[in-house]
Amino acid sequence: MSQVVERERPASPQLAHYTAEYQRAVGQTPAQPRWVLQAREHAIAQFERLGFPTSRLEQWRFTSVAPIADRTFNLATDGVAKLDKTLALPMSDDPALAVLVNGRFNAQLSSLAGLPTGVKVLGLEDVLASNPGLVEPYLARLTPTQTNAFTSLNTAFLRDGVVISIAPHVVLEQPIEVVFAAVAEGTASVSHPRLLIVAGESSQATILERYVGTGSAFTNAVGEIWLGANATIDHYKLQEEPAESFHIASMLLHSARSGTFSSHSLTFGGGLVRNEVVAVLDGEGIDCTLNGLYLGRGRQLIDNHTTIDHAMPHCGSHEVYKGILADHSRAVFNGKIIVRPDAQKTDAKQTNKALLLSDDANINTKPELEIFANDVKCTHGAAVGQLDEDAMFYLRSRGLGVAESRAMLIRAFAGDILNRVKIAPVREHLGNILTDHLPHVD
Repeated sequence: MSQVVERERPASPQLAHYTAEYQRAVGQTPAQPRWVLQAREHAIAQFERLGFPTSRLEQWRFTSVAPIADRTFNLATDGVAKLDKTLALPMSDDPALAVLVNGRFNAQLSSLAGLPTGVKVLGLEDVLASNPGLVEPYLARLTPTQTNAFTSLNTAFLRDGVVISIAPHVVLEQPIEVVFAAVAEGTASVSHPRLLIVAGESSQATILERYVGTGSAFTNAVGEIWLGANATIDHYKLQEEPAESFHIASMLLHSARSGTFSSHSLTFGGGLVRNEVVAVLDGEGIDCTLNGLYLGRGRQLIDNHTTIDHAMPHCGSHEVYKGILADHSRAVFNGKIIVRPDAQKTDAKQTNKALLLSDDANINTKPELEIFANDVKCTHGAAVGQLDEDAMFYLRSRGLGVAESRAMLIRAFAGDILNRVKIAPVREHLGNILTDHLPHVD
């Protein structure tokens, strides 16, 4: 079903507020190349046309953004003075570390010494001032501002972010960590983090993207990832923002022939969260893996929307999303696989499973296949259930208590995703989250 893009309601004071904030931000932004200013101007016009999405739109049918749309968020300042520095400490061993506070790159908190030749991790604002040609072929080229109000808003406020550029044939042994810290500033504040990854031909890298913060902040993030031929990126996104925060994010991937991309979306924080991934496989022999694990508590709403677009033949995609929902939490999973007419020999698999720990928790799941080729293998499946009573009885009969039995079964359910995390400290941290955050029953 095509998405309606006409305005769903008349202009509101909130929309007028963002337009005024845009004009103010443009006046305060250092000089930018003309093509960036044009992209920003086009994006704010698209946002004014679209407005915030409502549940009348198919893609937002189960997710109301009224808690965001009905409030007025002011553009956050750099926020460094109020940042708890421990939030920006690296998680893995000896990584290259880039830290952004309220979307602004902070060189003092970052640790980027020792990067091998051919690897650049830079602040976007500095790049646009000194070497815009490095990013011009890539920046804002994948962003769907015509149909997505939040990516339009992010692009309209495009000022800073982080750029990761990996030269052809460079194999990076150490992971690159990017920490996005959102610091609330008394009144409701919004930041628009931007991440651009360009991996050259036959390069390899591991990238960990982390979101942390304090207070009731709104993070509206966009990431663009470009893979050259035969490039390999192992990507992780860990979201641990406070329960009173809002997190809307889009990740756009474009891969050339024989690229290998794996991404693990790990969502544990936020009150209203939406993760959108669009992967375009635009060359033969590409392998794309999208995995996700999310834990909902309280009245959290966690929405995962994924699209894998098979545009060329002989590509494979693998997708496993698992959710654990307690209390009154809700989740949405919408996974779409598109197979274009020329994409013969496609092999695409998608699975979504949810474990409900409470009678009040619920999930809306919608797998979609759009197949326009005839020589393909495509499967999808969804399962929603509670803890297996027979398994619980078996564990109890072996002397385990209720809480221990539940914890063991939940850990086993999540293990399919946790065991795929190759960074050992991150895998251990995720296991601790499951232990500490899940409700305990005696």
